Amino acid sequence: MSRKLKEPVFDDDDPEWTKEDFARARPPEEVLPPEILAQFKNTRGPQKAPTKVPVSLRLSADVLKYFKDTGPGWQSRIDEALRKIAKV
Repeated sequence: MSRKLKEPVFDDDDPEWTKEDFARARPPEEVLPPEILAQFKNTRGPQKAPTKVPVSLRLSADVLKYFKDTGPGWQSRIDEALRKIAKV
């Protein structure tokens, strides 16, 4: 999946907000009825795929540079390389 930045799309029907627009904006609790607000969850819900465990790992500078130089997703590529070694 490409994460390249794309040129912004300008839409006359949905112009960029100004400081005045932000100043006039109100939170949903002030403008929506309670029965509509109740339809929106306050949490994200359970993950569909198993979660990964955050760890602190010290790597050689050259190894880290190699993976970072390959672009976004370098942490997943390190995980994939370690999975191959661990044969999981």
